[in-house]
Amino acid sequence: MAPDNIPRSHPALSQILAGLAAGHMPPAPELQQLADLILADESRAIAFDITPRNVEEVVRERSHLFRLVYPEVLDYCQNKGLDRQINIQETLWNLWLPLAIQLAKCRQKLQRPLIQGILGGQGTGKSTLASILRLIHKHLGYNTISLSLDDLYKTYSNLLALNQQDPRLDRRGPPGTHDIKLGLSVLDQLRQPNQQEAIKIPRFDKSAFNGAGDRTQPEIVQGVDIVLFEGWFVGAQPIEPAAFDTAPEPILTEDDRAFARDMNARLKDDYLPLWDRLDRLIVLYPVDYRLSLQWRLQAEHEMIAVGKSGMTDSEIKQFVNYFWKALHPELFIKPLTSNFKLVDMVIEINADHSPGAVYSGFQLDEVQ
Repeated sequence: MAPDNIPRSHPALSQILAGLAAGHMPPAPELQQLADLILADESRAIAFDITPRNVEEVVRERSHLFRLVYPEVLDYCQNKGLDRQINIQETLWNLWLPLAIQLAKCRQKLQRPLIQGILGGQGTGKSTLASILRLIHKHLGYNTISLSLDDLYKTYSNLLALNQQDPRLDRRGPPGTHDIKLGLSVLDQLRQPNQQEAIKIPRFDKSAFNGAGDRTQPEIVQGVDIVLFEGWFVGAQPIEPAAFDTAPEPILTEDDRAFARDMNARLKDDYLPLWDRLDRLIVLYPVDYRLSLQWRLQAEHEMIAVGKSGMTDSEIKQFVNYFWKALHPELFIKPLTSNFKLVDMVIEINADHSPGAVYSGFQLDEVQ
């Protein structure tokens, strides 16, 4: 369970961050205010390994890095329109910077490239988080790359053959539509210490073949420090088949339940070796999984409003339901938010796309 006393926007924090954004280092009293605010959010402080003993050092390091990266972060967010959705300064201070610093320290301890898994449904901000972390890590001297589960899709011809074998797999995305051997090969190469040779990172062009998609030219990388491996079910674990007997909507019919059981079996048989390559796992968790449908509807409406083509509301609902029938968030994602043997951190995502509570193996009643 996430704690429910997370401090929201604080006037003092906003004022201090505005000064940092302008390039001014806070005086001692403001540095102390920042330390107090960080420690006041107990679950977040624990998630980022911050204690009264190290908070002063944390504040100074984060303040210096904030001034360094803020112009680039702001530029990125404005180009993406994110400044209309979230408070950039506070998100940078409270989430992006401490997470980037934590991953850098994990990489140092590991003494080989770090594979960081990021699980999140549509609209949770996986791509944004990965882009911001890469930007910050560049300033910290780390070479960070993104690898999406989508990049591991089978080729167009193989997807067509798969659909002929199983007509239910008429969309890419669910278990079975990915090239697991390719993923294992790439991750195993990336995990090697002291990489000397170039590595081909697969990339997938979703626009190819009128939207059916196909493999495109790989990206050539070398000397990678951190890999952000993200996807809508990265790290998801198979469940007991009996759970589908009372599954939530839209798993309603016997055919739905058969499809869900088959996707669960594919997850169990094929994907667990991929997850074994993860060093850490973060879950981006909407406060209500049904927000993914709402977010997709909003995105399509915005595209249509500016003259672009988009799906109808009925088509969007059918599209989202297809993925929920394959791996329902209530059955596969929600259990991970309290399984801290598998998950290192949960970041809740609010209805307006802004990040909310951040927690690890933490319970409020454990705080002394």
